[in-house]
Amino acid sequence: MPIELLNFSKTDHIVYYSSLNTINLEDFFMSENLDRIDISLLRLLQKNGRMPNAELVNEANISAATCHRRVQRLMTEGYVRDVHAQLEPAELGFGTLALVGVVLDRSTPDSFGLFEQAVHNIRTILDCYLVAGDFDYFLKIRVRDMADFNRFHASRLIALPGVRQTRTFFVMKEVVDGRHLPL
Repeated sequence: MPIELLNFSKTDHIVYYSSLNTINLEDFFMSENLDRIDISLLRLLQKNGRMPNAELVNEANISAATCHRRVQRLMTEGYVRDVHAQLEPAELGFGTLALVGVVLDRSTPDSFGLFEQAVHNIRTILDCYLVAGDFDYFLKIRVRDMADFNRFHASRLIALPGVRQTRTFFVMKEVVDGRHLPL
């Protein structure tokens, strides 16, 4: 059943729209081996991954040892994928963002594998998503300007394994980017 999550607080509910049954958000996550302290720590880390342990302790209202142990467990178990700085692309000379739909010439596991392996080696491609619909993949690409994209397209993008067709969408304004998960 589909779940739609919005900005819930820890006392809000999830609604299964197909049956209109509700469950407490904490109960939902606790069934996935997370309790309310874990959820609180994840919210805090998502907001500021560099938050000092002392601040995490105060905000989550737990001991320093408990905080450290829980954060380590959340990382080890894969709930926290990475902690990094979010850079300002335009300030660093990468002000042009393009979303590119890619259609491969064949829809086989081998052709998908070759394409995916190749995009891992191109740093200009920030994100790559296998999608359903008119395209096989969507790529998020950062470049300096249109001329830079044109060079990239001619030399690298259409040379990727199995690429039959691309369609490029240049982003005029980034309305929402890097939004946090609705915990």
